[in-house]
Amino acid sequence: MKLYYDFHIHTGFSPCGSEDMSPNNIVNMSLIKELDAIAITDHNGISNVNVTVEVGKKLGLIVIPGMEIQTVEDVHMIVLFRTVEALEHFYEQIYDQRLLIKNKPERFGEQLIFDEEDEVIGHEENYLITPFNLTINEIISKVKALEGVVFPAHINRNSFSIIKSLGFIDKEMAIENIEWYGKRPEDAEEIEKRMFRKYRELINSDAHDLINISEKENFLEVTEKSIKGIFEVLTKPVQRGE
Repeated sequence: MKLYYDFHIHTGFSPCGSEDMSPNNIVNMSLIKELDAIAITDHNGISNVNVTVEVGKKLGLIVIPGMEIQTVEDVHMIVLFRTVEALEHFYEQIYDQRLLIKNKPERFGEQLIFDEEDEVIGHEENYLITPFNLTINEIISKVKALEGVVFPAHINRNSFSIIKSLGFIDKEMAIENIEWYGKRPEDAEEIEKRMFRKYRELINSDAHDLINISEKENFLEVTEKSIKGIFEVLTKPVQRGE
């Protein structure tokens, strides 16, 4: 069956996220757009994940716990986990590797923490778009140890993408998926097509505003509409014919 998704969405916790990106607003907009599953992937932090997962449960939307992490190579990677507890454990393991710089809200934006009623109950004091002292492969290893999924974010963007920063994807890198921002470029060079053929190509919104959450367009073929069904697909190696 088809499961329509958007696995890269920011809340108002991310400094670049709109203040309207609250748990209920995100879940309701995703339902309006007839999505089956989303992932919350704020920059380098997880403070709004659990609350959005709980709102999703109440309103009937699958919400995957996740984060967008910035590596020492200045590459953004999406990490997804089956449970909030696994995400929290991952974050506890890596927190002391994060570069801490005080946020300047007037310059970088607010970093809002919400409750289940969309009330602001706090702010993150340290600026979130800073790198961890961890390499791409170190992050992959830690995520895989917790049975999570990890993939390079927005490989077709000009900033913080693995292609822009490194120029290539190491064929030995232990990933099954890559992410296109918005849509797959139709004019990709043949060499790029060969490079990407090894991976499952996910198309996500990287939404920082409600209007930019994906429409009902991109889907996975799953055996059941659940986190289990999603991870069965995302952890499976890609076959040549897929």
